[in-house]
Amino acid sequence: MPELPEVETMRRGILGIVGSKITAVERCPCPRRPMTTSPVGKKFLERQAGQKIEAVERVGKRVVLCLGSGDRVVIEPRMTGLVLLSDPPTREHLRLQWKLRGRGIPSLWFWDRRGLGVVRVVNDREFEKYYGADRVGPDALTIAVEVFRERFMKSRRPIKVALLDQTAVAGIGNLYAAEILHLAQIHPARPSNRLTIAEWLRVHAATIEILETAVRYEGSTLGDGTYRNVLNQDGSYQNQHRVYDRAGEVCIACNQATIIRIVQAQRATFFCPGCQKRRR
Repeated sequence: MPELPEVETMRRGILGIVGSKITAVERCPCPRRPMTTSPVGKKFLERQAGQKIEAVERVGKRVVLCLGSGDRVVIEPRMTGLVLLSDPPTREHLRLQWKLRGRGIPSLWFWDRRGLGVVRVVNDREFEKYYGADRVGPDALTIAVEVFRERFMKSRRPIKVALLDQTAVAGIGNLYAAEILHLAQIHPARPSNRLTIAEWLRVHAATIEILETAVRYEGSTLGDGTYRNVLNQDGSYQNQHRVYDRAGEVCIACNQATIIRIVQAQRATFFCPGCQKRRR
């Protein structure tokens, strides 16, 4: 589930480890489905041990540890992964522990209930291969409106589906796409190439506003309780949701229409038929 706001919250939450030295990396004993790490075997551990953490960055929905050697540790939470500094939700789903020294934070943990997360140690060439401009689009929090429109305006895909394309713009997932389109008053089924310049301006502005607000509230913890911040605490943006997971409830914007749930590209979409009218 973690999308840009949740992963940016993780990144900001662990900034205190910058300057720490990784004394060891250990795979935690986990009886669940094994997760993917790369490179395989001892090289994954050896390329990190003894290295200083120079910076903590984010690429789309991934946290990136920049090491003194020039390598990067790319942590992809995917569906249920968490980056933690505190006690985990459960011990049995702990996957990795980075033992640290020098900044007063003893450990960084990666926890993943379903084991779908991926952690890679990559050099510059490998980073470009997996996360370069042809694989990951410009960041949704910083993309210029002209670039934003250019990335989508020729696509015939419904705008909600197009926003999920990480090669076009990185960081927007299913939840926040629905929130963005409601704020912009755009029907989720509108073909991307049918939006006017004025509508693209609204979608871009709504993207920045929704994502920045969600980061401020430290992301959304949904009903399953999976997402937690680095201190194992709930996010609170779920209390601000406009349409997501509110099917059957009255729209908080128009206070008249009822939120509808449809399925697009096998994903649930929520919208207000009053605020987001479909053009013919």
